[in-house]
Amino acid sequence: MRKSKQCARCGAQTALVVAIGLAISPAVAQQGSAGFYEGRQIAIVVASTPGGGYDTYARLVARHMPRHLPGEPRMIVSNMSGAGGNMAASYIVNGVPQDGSSMALVLPPTITGGLYETVQKLHYDPARLQHIGSANSEVDMCFLRADTGVKSVTDLYTREIIVGGSAEGSVSRTQPVILNNLLGTRFRVVSGYPGTRQIIMAIESGEVLGVCGISYAGMALQKPDWISSGYIKPLVQNNVKGAKSVNDLGVPRSPDLAKSEEDRQVLELIFAQQEFGRPFVTGPAVPQDRINLLRKAFMAAMADKALLAEAAALKIDIDPVSGEELQLLAARLYSMPSRLIEKAKDAQVARDAK
Repeated sequence: MRKSKQCARCGAQTALVVAIGLAISPAVAQQGSAGFYEGRQIAIVVASTPGGGYDTYARLVARHMPRHLPGEPRMIVSNMSGAGGNMAASYIVNGVPQDGSSMALVLPPTITGGLYETVQKLHYDPARLQHIGSANSEVDMCFLRADTGVKSVTDLYTREIIVGGSAEGSVSRTQPVILNNLLGTRFRVVSGYPGTRQIIMAIESGEVLGVCGISYAGMALQKPDWISSGYIKPLVQNNVKGAKSVNDLGVPRSPDLAKSEEDRQVLELIFAQQEFGRPFVTGPAVPQDRINLLRKAFMAAMADKALLAEAAALKIDIDPVSGEELQLLAARLYSMPSRLIEKAKDAQVARDAK
């Protein structure tokens, strides 16, 4: 009888220990994750060349986000342009430890690239990237020099205009191709420029006459006097909603110019990627507790008065989107009907001018 009572007490004690362990294990795990960043540094890889808009945002985040992480790890920014932004994404998945010590600031087409290309070709699965957050949402558009004489998009249904583009898969190369295929414009893309900074230099020299795939804010950041002086003008917004300030100028949105309802849906699918704006991501195997820490710190940095003051001085927009929101958006896009995805993929294939 005594033995039976002792066993009963042992069982009760064991159950109590297990219950306490289950209760405190999340807190212990969180403390362990927080302690991970003590004395470490976090690498931020930017999928663009130095000096452009993406690089500016990455370095801004690197200066202010560490204050909001346990241990205040130092953040180091490097640039890895190439393959339309896919090189940086592949690196963050395949080239670094999956422990939360690295992030990449990638291009929006990188996020949706898995809709149009195979994982085997990309060497990573964009749908499995983990989103930390975005500093803003973008409204890409096409800009042309005012001295071209082009007044509206309809002028380009009959007139060819040369614009600059980066590597295959970059927005500066694909957006004019999409407009050619779905709206009937006659952009001719001269590609191979390392980034938008070099394309802007080519516009200035007259080597090309414009560019697509850069936002109003991005153009204002790199060449603030071009818009105010009228040297360059926004022609069309490649975005579903458009930017309010640009809408007020009467600049049309390309989905509104579609020739059929299906073409409008395809344009909306393609340009939905801009909601990702300036997306910071990590690889798919980074532990969830570290993802949570990075997401929390990112959003705290976006509300940091020092960051906002510096952003205002740099004349760049801060309109953050949380990692959780971006993760849901990516899942929604990857569940779109295959018919629309196939047409969107076909629309990004360059064809000879007729």
